[in-house]
Amino acid sequence: MNIISWDYGDAPGILAERLGCHPARTIYTTLGGNTPQTLLNHLCDEIAAGRSEAALIAGAEAFNTLRALGKNGHRPAWTAARPARGDAWGDARMGMSPLELRHGIAKPVVAYPMVENAFRARRGLSLDAHRRELAAYCGRSAAVAARNPYAWFQDGKSGETIATVTTGNRMVGFPYPKSMNAILEVNQGAALVLLADSAARRLGVAHDRWVYPWAGVDVTEQWFLQDRVDYASLPGVRRAGAALLETVGRGIDAIVHLDLYSCFPIAPRLSAAMLGLAPDTARALTVTGGLPYFGGPGSNYATHAIATLAARLRADRESFGLAHALGWNLTKHALAVYGGAPPPRGWQRAGGAALQAHVDAEPHPSIVETPAGRGTIEAYTVLHARGGEPEGGSVIGRLAGGERFLAILPRDRGLLEAMEQAEQVGRAGTLRQDGERTVFDPS
Repeated sequence: MNIISWDYGDAPGILAERLGCHPARTIYTTLGGNTPQTLLNHLCDEIAAGRSEAALIAGAEAFNTLRALGKNGHRPAWTAARPARGDAWGDARMGMSPLELRHGIAKPVVAYPMVENAFRARRGLSLDAHRRELAAYCGRSAAVAARNPYAWFQDGKSGETIATVTTGNRMVGFPYPKSMNAILEVNQGAALVLLADSAARRLGVAHDRWVYPWAGVDVTEQWFLQDRVDYASLPGVRRAGAALLETVGRGIDAIVHLDLYSCFPIAPRLSAAMLGLAPDTARALTVTGGLPYFGGPGSNYATHAIATLAARLRADRESFGLAHALGWNLTKHALAVYGGAPPPRGWQRAGGAALQAHVDAEPHPSIVETPAGRGTIEAYTVLHARGGEPEGGSVIGRLAGGERFLAILPRDRGLLEAMEQAEQVGRAGTLRQDGERTVFDPS
């Protein structure tokens, strides 16, 4: 898996040497939380087609150690980088458009709360009801992490504690306090071994260790956030999830163990809704505790989730698990169903080119890059400085003709504070240009 905290250059080659093995092929992935499941789907295709017998997926991050050393002015003398072997595997496209970057939608801490607010408004929830839902979801996830010996945070904070803004739990991007954001500053690693049945038998792998990938699917939403159909659905995940469940012949209620990618609370809850669950379901949507509580080790989180699902399935052979992984701003998705028993038809690939073509053909609004006049908020967030005070925000909205625009909010503290006290989706305002950026003045 792609490693962010240290540049090894040829990480898979170095690992192979350390393990004393001589792989026919090494792969180093591009950046993206979807990549562990996407790569696993690909490798299952290779094994099922007889092109491979064995594969190792591995990844790790050491942000916590690096930061601790950096605070004391030290840089570790870890393995030096050596030339990489070819291009990275996966989709290397940038996840944000130039227009998004100009309007502050450059980081997940901006994009995900924007979608969260749009999802709340679409469902007609009050701000108080929404806060309670977020608290309940986060409390359930933190409780899962508290029972996980591999979780970074095992203190099991209550949902109310997680949702309450304090000096130590400042608001980051409304409505998410710090404790609702993925934590990258961890030291975590995980690995998976994939084997053909014949190879597992030949190598003497105990049968009680076997867990079976049944089917997998990959899908990409409209690439940039600005081009989505809306901000309360994921058409790609809806179609991919339906295709996956149809392929394995199970409904979502028959899948006992779920791990839906959880960098921010909107990700698993919106994905759950696309899979046929209520977004406020009392079901645990993670087997690890999720990225804010288990930990978010760069692109490798899903490897941990799949490893945890495997342990669950070994202990509950008749059950099924579903893993969902995503990259960029709810953009790249990979899903798979796993079972404790062998699939009657072997590994299957769900979806395919036709599924992606349907998603690509979804209509979406045209973009006006330098709008003027009046507009209405479709998605938004208010951003806070490290001291806790609001300092700005971003908006995606619609013009009277239905075209979409992107804008920033004025740096008016009183206005920004007021915008967190009432629903802003649907609010009208005036658009003006400030250099290369559009400013939305609510009125």
